[in-house]
Amino acid sequence: MQIVIYIGVTLATFLVMEGITWLTHKYIMHGFLWYLHADHHHPKYPHVFEKNDIFFVIFAIPSIALLYFGINPELNVLFFIGLGIMFYGMAYFLVHDVLIHQRFKWFSKTKNKYLIGLRKAHKVHHKHLGKEEGECFGMLNVPKKYHEQYKK
Repeated sequence: MQIVIYIGVTLATFLVMEGITWLTHKYIMHGFLWYLHADHHHPKYPHVFEKNDIFFVIFAIPSIALLYFGINPELNVLFFIGLGIMFYGMAYFLVHDVLIHQRFKWFSKTKNKYLIGLRKAHKVHHKHLGKEEGECFGMLNVPKKYHEQYKK
């Protein structure tokens, strides 16, 4: 029974991370830490890394800490919260950096309507080069209109 609870905690954490990501993106990345995120909104950034990439490190710290304290001194629920955050970070990387921004050319020719909708919503987010008037701050859950326009 405990394994079911641990799986549930991992899945719930993964789902909650979308809301945390939306809030963080809107109020922190487009707020007081804009100076770290601004380069991400400039088209054709000329370097391999952006200042924005520091957010991967910032968001990994709680996950690593929870994974550590979730096995020390013995396995406990903190490990599975950290695991949910880690899985969300992996999904974020695949969707944001691989699918949307094509930092790696793994899914460049997708025909999946859901993935195309995510890409379109993010493109709308990036049409604003400044921190104000942004929209579509989520990553995996974007407004339905971006998916519906691809239905036949």
